[in-house]
Amino acid sequence: MQEQNQHKILKTEQKALEINLNNMIYGTFAEIGAGQEVARNFFQVGAAAGTIAKTMSAYDKEFSDAIYGKEESGRYVCESRLYKMLNHESKLMDERLGDMCHMATFFVFADTISAINYSRTIKGNGWLGVRFQHEPCSEFNDLVIHVKMHDNDNKLQQEAIGTLGVNLIYACFYYRDNPEKMVKSLLEGLEGRVTIDMVRAGGPIFEGIDNRLLSLYLVKHNLTEVTIFDENKNSVHASEFLYKKALMVVRGNFRPPTLVTQDVMRSSFVQFKNEEYVDPERAYNITELTLDYLRDENGEIDDQDFLDRTELICALGYKVIVSDCSNHQKLINYLGDYKIKKLGLVIGVRELLDIINEKFHGNQDGRLLVAFGELFTRNIKIYAYPALMEDGESLMTTANLPVPEGIKFLYKHLTDSNQIVDVGEYEEEMLYIDPSIVYDNISQGRDGWQNKVPSVLVKIIKEKKLFLKEA
Repeated sequence: MQEQNQHKILKTEQKALEINLNNMIYGTFAEIGAGQEVARNFFQVGAAAGTIAKTMSAYDKEFSDAIYGKEESGRYVCESRLYKMLNHESKLMDERLGDMCHMATFFVFADTISAINYSRTIKGNGWLGVRFQHEPCSEFNDLVIHVKMHDNDNKLQQEAIGTLGVNLIYACFYYRDNPEKMVKSLLEGLEGRVTIDMVRAGGPIFEGIDNRLLSLYLVKHNLTEVTIFDENKNSVHASEFLYKKALMVVRGNFRPPTLVTQDVMRSSFVQFKNEEYVDPERAYNITELTLDYLRDENGEIDDQDFLDRTELICALGYKVIVSDCSNHQKLINYLGDYKIKKLGLVIGVRELLDIINEKFHGNQDGRLLVAFGELFTRNIKIYAYPALMEDGESLMTTANLPVPEGIKFLYKHLTDSNQIVDVGEYEEEMLYIDPSIVYDNISQGRDGWQNKVPSVLVKIIKEKKLFLKEA
C-alpha cells in the first residue's frame, strides 16, 4: 500500500493555475531566444492578472543588448546573460513596485534559450532562473538551472521549456524547504525530453542548503548523468569554463584523499600539460566521483559521506564532477559537446584491467573493435597510475598488465600508439598507502592515518570530525 504522503505529481496546468490563484505571488517574465513559452502557460489557464506584472521578449539581438548590455563572449545563451536579465528585471520590479512590497512576494523569471534549428546543427539548450522573495519585502533568492533539450522538433522543445519554466517557478514557492523534492520536481512531465545538468541556489532562504547536495540530487534522480561544482563548492557548468580547453579527469572514491591521491593528481597533470597539442595555460585538472563509488553495500548514498569527501577534494583546490558514468564513454560523450581539445583520463592500472576485461568478455561477438573504438578516439589518452602487486613489492604497470590473450594484439596497438601510457614521475613510496585502511582508522577514531593524508586535510578532518562513526 502506497504511503499517504507520497508526492503527487501535478500537471503543468495545475501548477500554473495554483500559482495564478495565489495572490501573494506576483512578478515578471523575461524570455529571449526560443524560450517564449513559459508565460503562455500562465495566460492559458486563466487568472493570470493576479500573477503577471509584465512579460517581454527581446528576440532581436540589438534590442537585447540595448536592454541588458553586450556579452564579452558574444554569446546570448549563456550564464552571464541570464544573470543580467535577472538583475535588470528585479531592479525594475523594486523601482516600480517597491512601495507595494508588503502586498506580495515578487519574482522575476528569466530564460535565454537556443532551440534545435532546421538543419539540426544546434541541439537545443538554455539557461533558466527565478529571482524571488520568500516573504513580502524580503531579500531576493535565486534558483538557476541549465538545460539540454532532447526532442528532435523545435516546437516540442519550446513546449518542454514552457513546462520546465512552470516547474521551476512552482518549486521555488512550494518545494523550497525540501531541496531534494525541489530538484526532483523539475523533471515532472518531462522525463526523457530534457537533461538538467546544473542547478544553483542562493539567497537567505537557501542558506541552509548546500549546492553540492543539489548537484548530487541531479545525478541521483536521473536529471543528468554529469554535473560539476568548483573548489568553492559552487555549481558550475562545463560550457562556461571548459569550451575548447584541455581537460584531465581523475576518477576515484576520495574516501579520503591521501598522499597517493595528491601524487596521482600532481604527477599525471604535469605529464598531461607536457603533451603535444596541450596548452598548459588552457589545461584543467578535475576530479570525478561516480555514484558507484558513493553507494554503500546496500546501494544507498549517504549525503554526509558525500559532503565529507568533497569537502576534502575542494580543500585541495579541485573541481568535482559528479556522474552516473560507470563507464567512461558516457562522460566522454557529455564532454564532447564542449569541443574539449585534449582529454586525459587518469585511472589505476587495476581499473584499467577491469575496463579491458569488461570490454573483452562483453564483446566477443565481433564488436570488440567497436567497443574499444568508442573509448579510444584521437583526442583521448588514458594515463595508468601504477600499483603494487599482491606480493607488496613488485609493480604492476601497463607493461606487465595481465590482459586476456584474445585482446593482447589490440592492447599492444593502444600502448604502441601512446593512447594508453604509464604515469611517469610518481612517488613510489606512496604506493604502500592503502586508502581503505586510512578510512577505517579515521572512522574508528584510531591514530596512524595522519602521516598518510595531506597535512592541510588532517586539520579539516579533525576539526569537522569527518568520516567519524558514532560509537
